[in-house]
Amino acid sequence: MSARDRRWTVVDLFSGAGGMSWGFHAHSSFRVAAAVDAQRSKPSRSTLACNETYQRNIGVEPLTYDLADVSPEELQQAIRRAGHLRRPKILLACPPCTGFTRTLPKNHSEDDPRNGLVGRVADFAAMLNPEIIIVENARELIRGAFRTHSEELIGKLESMGYTAHSAVYRLDKFGLPQRRERAIIIAVAAGLPLKTLEDLWSGWKVDPKAITVRRAIWDLPELEAGQAHPSDSSHVSSRLTPEVLERIRAIPTDGGSWISLFSSAETEKLATPAMRSSFDAGRTNHFSDVYGRMAWDSPAPVIKRECSHVGNGRYSHPQQDRLCTVRELALLQGFPANYDFDGASRQNAYRHVGDAVPPMISHQLAWVCHWILGGARPKPEQFVLRGTTLRPQDILSHHATKVEQGKGS
Repeated sequence: MSARDRRWTVVDLFSGAGGMSWGFHAHSSFRVAAAVDAQRSKPSRSTLACNETYQRNIGVEPLTYDLADVSPEELQQAIRRAGHLRRPKILLACPPCTGFTRTLPKNHSEDDPRNGLVGRVADFAAMLNPEIIIVENARELIRGAFRTHSEELIGKLESMGYTAHSAVYRLDKFGLPQRRERAIIIAVAAGLPLKTLEDLWSGWKVDPKAITVRRAIWDLPELEAGQAHPSDSSHVSSRLTPEVLERIRAIPTDGGSWISLFSSAETEKLATPAMRSSFDAGRTNHFSDVYGRMAWDSPAPVIKRECSHVGNGRYSHPQQDRLCTVRELALLQGFPANYDFDGASRQNAYRHVGDAVPPMISHQLAWVCHWILGGARPKPEQFVLRGTTLRPQDILSHHATKVEQGKGS
């Protein structure tokens, strides 16, 4: 750390479009010094192009290394040159979750080769020697069939002198307007107190009205399918084929599902072959989110990386006959309203949103780190990320809630 800049330095591995980094970037005590992402999408597909989005928002150009292949020594030297630092204070790492997520049936029986990237985090930590390490992934990282990867990571970190804590969290409990469940591992070097999101939120709870789809997107300008808003290039509604548009129009607003298509002969003809097969077999809960609409007064469903089509999940607008825009899904994913996705294709922008650690949550993790490093326990007005859907007044004290309940009894 230079004499001119006394902020604690942060390095972000698997940095994506900047969701994890943004929470630290928005905190005055931290400087994001370096980031690394190979920005690969899937085999045979073009680049994910997330590094350009990252640089547009964070102001740091990520290093393009494949973290499965690069040696810890080579990465250390590259990070030192790029970030002008000797040793990062914080190491963030969000390895790909595709091989862990329970939504892919094969993940219950086959160990995806990419899961080995979790263990590599310990190798990079041994070389970079940070004081705090944070790892985020799908809940199956610590609860699934291949949780041995997280157990191995924690074992390595503990052998290096770190104290580690792992837990699965429902992120709507921390203000995210989405039913997102994620695993988070925090490890601290010897001599530092271990603090967690539970500690940050002890004595506090979120007002349920603050975590609804309505709160997040109700005031955005209305759009028709294929229409773009003139002042926000991320609030653009993708075009739908006439067949898909007719199907969406037939699904009830405010939480409707494809199952309702079978309520009349007129709408039944709009069902896809897969819907017909599931309905005939009595599996009406089978892929029930496909072509579904979000519900205004509930949190959004999990926003996944392939959220760019109404046929991939419950990504239709609660009322308007269209797919939710990148801007709408980004707000539901805890991004600030001015996050810039302009540099990416629209399909990649949807993936950037779905892959991201919600910045609303990463900012809370930044305040946890500030607390660990010697700061006072933060107050809600501090750890609420500006520009997101959560406001300080949405955080209620458990004591105050109990008092109000007592008055009403």
